[in-house]
Amino acid sequence: MLNMSGSRNLIAGIAGRGWDELWTRAWQETGKRLDATRYHFGSPHAGSNLISGEPERRRFFFERKDLPMLIDLLKKRLPEHVNECVEGAERICSHEFDLLGYERLALGAEIDWHRDFVHDKRAPLKPWYKIRYLDFQEVGDAKIIWELNRHQHLTTLARAFLFTGDQRFADETFRQWYDWRQQNPYPIGINWASSLEVAFRSLSWLWVRHLLEGCPSAPKSFRTDSIRALGINGRHIERYLSTYFSPNTHLLGEGVALFFIGTLCPQLLAAKRWQNLGWGIICREATRQVQPDGMHFEQSTYYHVYALDFFLHARILAVANEIPTPSSIDQALQKMLELLCTLSLSGAPPRMGDDDGGRVFESQRNRAHHLLDPLATGAVVFDSARFKAAASLSEETVWLLGREGMEKFDQLPSGLPVYSSIGFEKSGIYVMAGSSPGRQRAIIDAGRLGTGRAGHGHADALSLCLSIDGREWLGDPGTFAYVSDGTERDHFRGTAAHNTLRVDGIDQAEPSGPFAWRAQPEVKVESWVAAGSFDLLVASHTGYNRLQHPVVHRRCVFYLKSRFWLVIDFADGKGVHNLEVSWHLAPGAVARTNTPNLVYFDAEDESALALLMAEGHNWAQEIRNEWWSPCYGKRVPHSVLHFGIEAQLPQEFATLLHPALEGCKSLGCLTKIVSEDGSRNVHGYLYEGPNESHYIFYSGHGSRWKSGQWASDTSFLYCGVTPNGRLCHMAVCGGSFVEWKGRRVFTSRHPVESFEWQRGGTAKGIFRSDEDAFNPNEACVFTGDQSGDLELGAS
Repeated sequence: MLNMSGSRNLIAGIAGRGWDELWTRAWQETGKRLDATRYHFGSPHAGSNLISGEPERRRFFFERKDLPMLIDLLKKRLPEHVNECVEGAERICSHEFDLLGYERLALGAEIDWHRDFVHDKRAPLKPWYKIRYLDFQEVGDAKIIWELNRHQHLTTLARAFLFTGDQRFADETFRQWYDWRQQNPYPIGINWASSLEVAFRSLSWLWVRHLLEGCPSAPKSFRTDSIRALGINGRHIERYLSTYFSPNTHLLGEGVALFFIGTLCPQLLAAKRWQNLGWGIICREATRQVQPDGMHFEQSTYYHVYALDFFLHARILAVANEIPTPSSIDQALQKMLELLCTLSLSGAPPRMGDDDGGRVFESQRNRAHHLLDPLATGAVVFDSARFKAAASLSEETVWLLGREGMEKFDQLPSGLPVYSSIGFEKSGIYVMAGSSPGRQRAIIDAGRLGTGRAGHGHADALSLCLSIDGREWLGDPGTFAYVSDGTERDHFRGTAAHNTLRVDGIDQAEPSGPFAWRAQPEVKVESWVAAGSFDLLVASHTGYNRLQHPVVHRRCVFYLKSRFWLVIDFADGKGVHNLEVSWHLAPGAVARTNTPNLVYFDAEDESALALLMAEGHNWAQEIRNEWWSPCYGKRVPHSVLHFGIEAQLPQEFATLLHPALEGCKSLGCLTKIVSEDGSRNVHGYLYEGPNESHYIFYSGHGSRWKSGQWASDTSFLYCGVTPNGRLCHMAVCGGSFVEWKGRRVFTSRHPVESFEWQRGGTAKGIFRSDEDAFNPNEACVFTGDQSGDLELGAS
């Protein structure tokens, strides 16, 4: 009997749902029990009925006659992929599997399709809806079980057969397929508990069917058996769509599977309905799940690529079968590819949000650099040299697009990608990029945790990731696991595991089970300027407003292009708080020096990164050894540079990130500029580099301020000064004047969004956001000459 509180919660839950959702859920609950009853009495499975006569033949990505040519192409062009496939197939024949990040798992002579072989737990054999698959004690990690049961390894066996002609690989494929069906009668067991997993398995079976079409050792009944089995899968997916359960990549993947089954199995009575239903889901989700700037709404890089793969495969199959493709699909795909391409400047994209570990085509391509694969396919589909510049030709592209696709890829112009800074406003992802002297890319996450309860988001607001010349230096340590008997899930998605500020030992949001957050922060971008020689981002979030004494974290990131980044973290509020700033170094970075003001890391390739802190910052400092997860289920040690203090607010902490291209001996020092009157209206820093002094001021408001020899009303000001005391570079944001040594060196009629000047004496050295703000007789830049002459900075 429900207590009063339980009754109120039930009523509130029902009231919050529409009639369609209530009807759908009720129909699904009834269907689950009817399926179990049908199994109990031995009734035949619905959904596997075939039509009479020979149906119209549909086209897969390739035809049987294409196989010899494709195999020859792959052997010549991608021999390393062929060798990896054959080596993997040899291990699979010995029942030794790589699942997610777990390698060389020995499954024994008889595969138990219901076992988590990592944690030695077995899911119970009962109707799937009665299995608590998120209960680690009952089933272990269901994701490990499901990864095996996606049957993507069967496509590895089938491809290995085609590459070698070795009959063992084909025989093992059919043996495991029939063994699985015997051990997993519908609807019994965990392998029916997720419609998405049924969808993945269906896609694998379709690939196997087309790869092994015409195989002489195939059982005579395999073609019919596989079609009937796919009919059962299709019926299950249709009935138990994740429309109201997980309307994200779950629903998208299920729609893709229905579309594939409906298109490629016209022998099934429900084929046309499934094709239309699946294609409708794909088209709708392309506009619902893809944000206007191209980022997938889960706010996860891995899930972005996951969804991108689904859309690409479905779009290519639709075109092959002359199914009309709405422009919304291509628009979504191009935006997703553009965003992925931008995130991939200077190497693989950072893994913001959850790392699922699975892939649509080949499960083992689950490391960060494999996230570039869709760009090769996208380059061909959309005739884009820009996408080609960021990715290499992959085996997946050849299978999907054939010889013509490979030839088109080769014919696209080759060249370096364009290194431009860009802000993706809707998702809150900001990219600061430069290309000289080395390729550099910083990515700041200034967006929400994710859609709804942000099940695949991390508490990483304002986290910064950094890559230089293709090498990741500061990154996201990953995900590792969704469920376990420890605290790994909350640790890896928590704030401490990201390059941002943590307050009082809590996360920016409250975990609510493994796939939800409560009290999510509001993230606000206060300023974004991407100019010719610099970038500036100022953003804040409210994740610590739930403290008894609320704290606002504000981060100011200034990038002097191809030189350095200055990151200033502000903790604004009242009372005494514990503050921590962490910098997570990618594996392979080794600390060579560790002083209170300089930490220098290098790697085996002789690249290096220096982190300079302001002199006398008084924060405790240590290098910690923690865990980094390169993919789901795997973790390796890495270094974390950690700073902490317990202090009265407000507080600030500055870190200068400097690619140490010539070592750390002459990097200079960073000092805080203290206002003469002790005012906190402006925050100033001086970085005295080897060839230049860099003055950086942030006020965040438009009122007048004075600090040392500088006075202005700018919200942000940067000035570069040569060793002989000449002004050589100026960047102004949100201000109308600048004074240096008592002289007015910049003036405009009203505050400008941004103004940029570099020594050179020509208009080419001037950038300004608002031409109307300047009076040619007033706007000027001080040359710093001994004579004190003024040089006009506007023409």
